Amino acid sequence: MRVISGSAKGRTLKAVPGMGTRPTTDKVKEAIFSMIGPYFDGGLVLDLFAGTGGLSIEALSRGMQRAVLTDMDKKAIDTIRMNLKATGFEDRAEVYRNDALRALKALAKREHAFDLVFVDPPYRLKVIQELLEELAGEALLTEGARVVVEHDTDDHYGEPIGELVPIRRAEYGDTTITVFRMGG
Repeated sequence: MRVISGSAKGRTLKAVPGMGTRPTTDKVKEAIFSMIGPYFDGGLVLDLFAGTGGLSIEALSRGMQRAVLTDMDKKAIDTIRMNLKATGFEDRAEVYRNDALRALKALAKREHAFDLVFVDPPYRLKVIQELLEELAGEALLTEGARVVVEHDTDDHYGEPIGELVPIRRAEYGDTTITVFRMGG
């Protein structure tokens, strides 16, 4: 795994030890950023189920100003911190060990509004719908914000959730990316 483009291009990212995480492949990561970017002029990114931190690190490398990364796994949190340090982004990121839904509630209380959100839970957890509802209902997104959901190809998220409207779907084997936009 590596940073594909931007200021940290080419930097290698460490994987989370063990088999508990499924890192986004470079091919899928490149496809995601061609759908939503490819570059940014500032903004705040949220990475739920951050794993290695690879998606938000890529977003920082491509111009996002700050990132908030959450994961429940202590090994993932340690790996995220190592990867942020290796890419020089540790001063532009906040890392929390927390359940995704609890993290959203805490961030809403702090009145954070995100321009980009990555939702990439383990496929066996069926929490995407609930997380999207929380994102759409809690003023956590700026107008025009994008929410990138990585999910099993058998799952479909084709209906709007409040003002969160699906705008793109792309399949890569058993992985599918659905992109939502706040405000359609």
